Amino acid sequence: MDIAGRRVVNGGMQSDSILVRESRSEAAGTAGVIAALAARFGDRMTTAAAVREAHGRGEGLRDLFAPSAVVWPGSSAEVGEILALCNAALVPVIPFGTGTSLEGQLQALNGGISVDLSRMDRVIEVNAGDMDCRVEAGVTREALNHAIRDAGLFFPLDPGANASLGGMASTRASGTNAVRYGTMREVTLGLTVVTPQGRVIRTGGRARKSAAGYDLTRLYIGSEGTLGIITELQLRLFGIPETISAASVQFASLGAAVEAVMAVMQMGISVARIELLDAVQMRACIAWSKLSGYAEAPTLFIEFHGSPAAVAEQIEQVRGVTDAFGGSAFAFAHATEDRNRMWRARHDAYHAARGLAPGKDSFTTDACVPISRLAECIAESHAEAESLGLTAPIVGHVGDGNFHMLVLFDPADADERRRADRLATSVSERAIRMGGTCTGEHGIGVHKLEAMVLEHGAGAVAVMQAVKAALDPNGIMNPGKTVPSTVFPL
Repeated sequence: MDIAGRRVVNGGMQSDSILVRESRSEAAGTAGVIAALAARFGDRMTTAAAVREAHGRGEGLRDLFAPSAVVWPGSSAEVGEILALCNAALVPVIPFGTGTSLEGQLQALNGGISVDLSRMDRVIEVNAGDMDCRVEAGVTREALNHAIRDAGLFFPLDPGANASLGGMASTRASGTNAVRYGTMREVTLGLTVVTPQGRVIRTGGRARKSAAGYDLTRLYIGSEGTLGIITELQLRLFGIPETISAASVQFASLGAAVEAVMAVMQMGISVARIELLDAVQMRACIAWSKLSGYAEAPTLFIEFHGSPAAVAEQIEQVRGVTDAFGGSAFAFAHATEDRNRMWRARHDAYHAARGLAPGKDSFTTDACVPISRLAECIAESHAEAESLGLTAPIVGHVGDGNFHMLVLFDPADADERRRADRLATSVSERAIRMGGTCTGEHGIGVHKLEAMVLEHGAGAVAVMQAVKAALDPNGIMNPGKTVPSTVFPL
């Protein structure tokens, strides 16, 4: 299948070698750009095969499509130089942060230049009084939190991986704290963006609200590098909570755990995080993270933020709800080291799940539904995985209706790969049918392109295509991602 015009070899993706296919004219254009970049950036540009391979895929889809070269800019102005050069030569550009994306956003489907922003890692300013900051796109969330900790502030979004903030904005990421603090859409006040033509623009500002013109900040958030490259971000910060406490509770069935989450949210109990791990995922985490004292049963990890009195009240409310749904082994993690141990196990869930079947490949579903449909959606998806004979552990930020299945498959087994693809597709379709979305936080990339029309309708997708054509008329920005290539009339 030809995804968004991608050149396909032997009818499918190739994962065991660098795959770059260019016509002679494209190759000549790319060679000229590489020569110019080498002259301008010196050892900050490379065509070394190992480096290109490392930039040719993320942590999700393992199929390898390596770029023709990798370059490391040090400023927005230098990013502008790179884009202007590539735009004039019609050479694709693929932005790169830390390489943790899950939907193929980093794959250079037609070769081109990978623009690695990891050296743009300055915290430019911190405004403690207004609780905001400005950072370069290569700053990671952990580095930002380290820089602002002494000011009594923290940046709450936690997608699990130590992702770059530019990458998090590009995919509209969220994570375990989203149920209380929101997503990158809510915490981003403004951006610096380099357009495909090399122009540096600023969107938004430091004000908490504005009614001035089109909301360009929200346009670029979630655009996955298809409209320009985010180089700086103005972000909201939050005060470190006076009291942080965590708890875990286990259930006899997956359905009971999900019903308990729904009740907690419908009662309006203020939790900072509420994470679900099914029995298979708990088995993986117990082995991988050396968790002791847990059964291989559906489990909720919960965290509470606030004053001592507020946290105590939240705990009692949640405990009352979980007891009503048969929750057992309710355990507290008050000490920092105990909380960190629990959340480290949750963050390592991806690697733990892959450890269930060494040698197998995987990809992750990312459905998000209205909370009232969550139990039904998870139950149907779990049953389908079992009927297809697939191992697919479930984890999720279920407080906002978002859950993931890590679908494991043997890349050498074509039938198992087809069954895995079928499961991923049906999870997306099921979520959309229930009033949800095919992606709560990972983005579209190449894996979910076919769901875009189903979710938004051909008319809305046509508008997206028009925006893409207007801002990137030469189609150089991360081509083949996010917006389907099939033309729909406005």
